[in-house]
Amino acid sequence: MKSIEIIGFKRANLDGRELTQIREEGNVPCVVYGPGIKEQIHFYAPIILFRDLIYTPEVHMVDLNIEGTKIKAVLKESQYHPVSEMILHADFLAYSEDKPIKMEIPVTITGSSPGIMKGGKLEIKTRTLTVKGLAKDLPDNIPVDISSLDLGKSSKVGDLKGENFEILTSPNVTIVTIGIPRALRGKKAGDES
Repeated sequence: MKSIEIIGFKRANLDGRELTQIREEGNVPCVVYGPGIKEQIHFYAPIILFRDLIYTPEVHMVDLNIEGTKIKAVLKESQYHPVSEMILHADFLAYSEDKPIKMEIPVTITGSSPGIMKGGKLEIKTRTLTVKGLAKDLPDNIPVDISSLDLGKSSKVGDLKGENFEILTSPNVTIVTIGIPRALRGKKAGDES
């Protein structure tokens, strides 16, 4: 899995005025916590460093560098301004190389469906799956092959197998369906009479 480095600077004062000033200067207030470190660290980082981490469908590990202290982490949660959608805050989970972590991994559709060739419509129902495993074993994405899906058929989480990681999303959740357009539904009804 790819990783991105974010360089941060510690902050001691946690009051609202300092947070506003940090944001006005083009930075994002952050916190890192978890089993990979002894105690949580409050810091801030330039907003430009978050572009390749947040505004992408890909998932990344994060190499935090907070004033020389290097921490391996994942983005746990981020908060955004309701109007401008600028990032306001980020929470990172520091992980340990020998303990499993949970992450949302994006789904990638592969193959060519016979149902789509007949005029069906690809309907993606789930874009990410929750998985658990060691950081080194987590994939960049989870491929879902649709080459066996005909009209009206779907692929569920239970059809997938994870190598060296566990898929925590319910096996009954539908990932993708090949929808039947109205024009084809009418033809099928007409063909039967």
